[in-house]
Amino acid sequence: MSNYVEVARCAALAIALSPACQMHAQGEPANPSAAPRAVAKVPWKISITVDGYLLPDRDGYVNPTVAADHGWLHLETRYNYENLRTASAWFGYNFSAGKELVLNVTPMIGGVFGRSSGIAPGCEASLSYRRVTLSLTNEYVFDTHDSAKSFYYSWPELTYSPTDWLRVGLVAQRTKAFQTKLDTQRGFLLGFSHKHAEFTTYVFNPGWTDPTVVLEVGWSF
Repeated sequence: MSNYVEVARCAALAIALSPACQMHAQGEPANPSAAPRAVAKVPWKISITVDGYLLPDRDGYVNPTVAADHGWLHLETRYNYENLRTASAWFGYNFSAGKELVLNVTPMIGGVFGRSSGIAPGCEASLSYRRVTLSLTNEYVFDTHDSAKSFYYSWPELTYSPTDWLRVGLVAQRTKAFQTKLDTQRGFLLGFSHKHAEFTTYVFNPGWTDPTVVLEVGWSF
């Protein structure tokens, strides 16, 4: 008789547990690896930069640049950059490597049209270690109308940031937009930043010839 009692108890316990087991089985997928995963969305990063050139003994000009980055994709437009009354449009690929010593490289190809016109391969690169950054923007414009008018443009910077909102450094540029007695203008910079905004003053050629001042305002979001 005791055996029948034990069997009855086991059957009752199995019946009581079976709904809970079914609910638990239904709450989990049969194959956890097949469960859908949320796809992280890569945001667009937009930056707008406007440079105002104050030239000695001649009219100044404004050089606006708009850049957009989406993961590896880099898009950029410029005006009065390669030459006055000249625009350019760019497509590039972003690379990044390193944690403490960080290398960022963006090889690009651009089309130039206006006073100067042609095809321009270029590159934007930076190497940062803690608060020191070495950066370079350069390109070579192959003039499609007159090969003799092809030219090279570069803008290297070496900066140090003693605080998060201040940076100082050395700068140089070789440009066709304006010429001086020097093929390459060189000087120093002083920059401030606050949240998404940056303001930088560049002074070229101090002590060599009449200085050129560039006032730069940047906004990123």
